[in-house]
Amino acid sequence: MAKVKTAYYCQNCGAQYSKWQGRCNACGEWNTIVEEIVEKPAKKDWTSSAKTETKRAAKPLRLNEIETAPQYRWKTGNNELDRVLGGGLVPGSLTLLGGEPGIGKSTLLLQISLSFPYKVLYVSGEESQQQIKMRAERIDPNSTNCYILTETKTQNIFRQIEEVSPEVVIIDSIQTLHSDYIESAPGSISQIRETTSELIKFAKESNVPVILIGHITKEGSIAGPKVLEHMVDTVLQFEGDRNHVYRILRSHKNRFGSTHELGIYEMQGSGLREVNNPSEILISKNDEDLSGTAIASTLEGMRPLMIEIQALVSTAVYGTPQRSTTGYNAKRLNMLLAVLEKRAGFKLGAKDVFLNITGGISVDDPAIDLAVVAAILSSNEDISIEKDSCFAAEVGLAGEIRPVTRVDQRILEAEKLGFAKIMISKQSKLPKTSYTIEVIKVSKIEDVVSQLFA
Repeated sequence: MAKVKTAYYCQNCGAQYSKWQGRCNACGEWNTIVEEIVEKPAKKDWTSSAKTETKRAAKPLRLNEIETAPQYRWKTGNNELDRVLGGGLVPGSLTLLGGEPGIGKSTLLLQISLSFPYKVLYVSGEESQQQIKMRAERIDPNSTNCYILTETKTQNIFRQIEEVSPEVVIIDSIQTLHSDYIESAPGSISQIRETTSELIKFAKESNVPVILIGHITKEGSIAGPKVLEHMVDTVLQFEGDRNHVYRILRSHKNRFGSTHELGIYEMQGSGLREVNNPSEILISKNDEDLSGTAIASTLEGMRPLMIEIQALVSTAVYGTPQRSTTGYNAKRLNMLLAVLEKRAGFKLGAKDVFLNITGGISVDDPAIDLAVVAAILSSNEDISIEKDSCFAAEVGLAGEIRPVTRVDQRILEAEKLGFAKIMISKQSKLPKTSYTIEVIKVSKIEDVVSQLFA
């Protein structure tokens, strides 16, 4: 038997060391370096009956000599997931889905497994088959294409894959898997790296898409080495507050599509409902005229959204004014407050300012700057903004109102949802000459003030 070899790995970032030390030089964390066994026996293919055959060595080819086939995607039957993936699952791809415990990762993938028109193998290392069936009966008890397997050893999983021949494989979760070729415990750096490598090899050679569920750390990143996110093709993040019913699916990495798309779900007793019109949850249905509220037209990928901005401006009672934001960049808020004080003459330096984007989403689109300014001014003057008005423009340091991209889409979305007015930059170029919605063009902060409080 070969001599057992060991190495030291940081359990936080995955950095490798030849000997133990108290502090990781890569991430700076203390007491995270653990000794792990890295010696492994002669490795076979992912198939249990691997054949010994001679393969030709790869050689470089000119770009025009490489043969390509048209890329096609498999629709999952879930429009929100298809949008975030870029149109559907790519055969042979590896997708990693992360999120907090109890947020609905397993429910989402089980729901997709039951609705898939393809044969799906759902592998769970955390729940029994009876527990999964109880959950599946609430979602779709009549599915016949979904096979449930409770197993954590990759060699046994591949053996069942050979027998079932699934078209899609779902693993719940990657931290529970372990391989015979690594002797460390499940969830360790070595096991996560090894099991992921085996799944990648299987996916690329068999052209079967694989979806993994990954646990996250207290910082919100996917547990395990950062290299895990580099190994997979797509990294999705399932976000939301467990105390609220809405969930948001974002893409942090996508080799086959955009990372700017957004999927929104509502958690119900029968599973996750797709929210096709996000404005229904992002805009309140309050009939009263309230100050400090403004509607912004933003974009997430190709999807225009109407979101509600809430602001509260009050006299500072503790001496030092507070600046608090939810879903918006706090430094950008401070910049806009400085612009209002310098360019428009509003004395906000001695006042508390609280800003909130409703619906629990975070937005970094500069096009909502004008709505943020309008909400702050509305709360400061205690004058409500008309409910049928919305905003789409960026605010510069000189107090100028700057144009934003794809303003035509933003106007059409506001028009479709019944808004009567939209305020944009005077420099915006509109491809259409007339709209049913009134388009108000402004060039500086002073024009906004005169329009709001005329």
